[in-house]
Amino acid sequence: MGTQRRAYFYAIAAVLLWSTVASAFKISLRHIQVLPLLFCASLTSTAVLFCILSAGRKLNSLKILTRRECLNSALLGFLNPFLYYIVLFNAYSRLPAQTAQPLNFTWPIMLVLLSVPLLHQRIKFTSIFAILISFAGVYVIATRGDVLGFRFTDTPGVLLALGSSLIWALFWIYNLRDTRDEILKLFLNFAFGSLFTLVSLVLFSDAPAPNFKGILGSVYVGLFEMGITFLFWMRALRLSKTTAPVANLIYLVPFISVVIIHFAVGEEIFLSTLIGLALIVTGIVLQKL
Repeated sequence: MGTQRRAYFYAIAAVLLWSTVASAFKISLRHIQVLPLLFCASLTSTAVLFCILSAGRKLNSLKILTRRECLNSALLGFLNPFLYYIVLFNAYSRLPAQTAQPLNFTWPIMLVLLSVPLLHQRIKFTSIFAILISFAGVYVIATRGDVLGFRFTDTPGVLLALGSSLIWALFWIYNLRDTRDEILKLFLNFAFGSLFTLVSLVLFSDAPAPNFKGILGSVYVGLFEMGITFLFWMRALRLSKTTAPVANLIYLVPFISVVIIHFAVGEEIFLSTLIGLALIVTGIVLQKL
């Protein structure tokens, strides 16, 4: 298999796996509460990333971490996975998966908006137009097509889903400033995130012990949302001659997700979801161009 073909293989594998996680979130939350779900998932991801570091003989990097680097990883770990997934899982607990997933996918637009105050970048008129198209899609999904009624189906849920995309964009900006090895950074983020979640569980959670289905769903999320799939995506970008053909495949995720949500979760897919999703992705693509 040629190098470019292998790049597409890894990219398609990542896209298909990421397309399942919206359904996995929704199904898992039927059997387990938010904090236990996050703890089991982040602990799974931490274990997987530790094994990958060990296999790549990178564990020695942990011995030479400075206090500043540890603090930076702790702050990033607080943003993601801790805060990001708490907000996201709560959004999924309130909204249909077909609503939460596209709203969360607005993070590239949030990234553009945050780049103005944080990176001192200027937004062109064409970018503003693209952002408005995406937020028109958000409005269509949030109102479930009742665009003249000006009523969101679940305002707190919508705000949580959009808030998760804002947190992810913030994490992305600060993560780019950290030039350490990606696997090392990811491992430390999830290690600290697991610690934060454990403390929150002890202090705030009175949830019943999770059942087998809840734990199984959490492990699936840890493997295929937080851990292995990210590595597939990185591998695809490294192998590809140019990143654009591979990177553009990510726009398939929300559309494939909707199909899987219909069959796995049993949700009837609304026309407003498809129209809103198309508007969101169109705005993102225009912004990228």
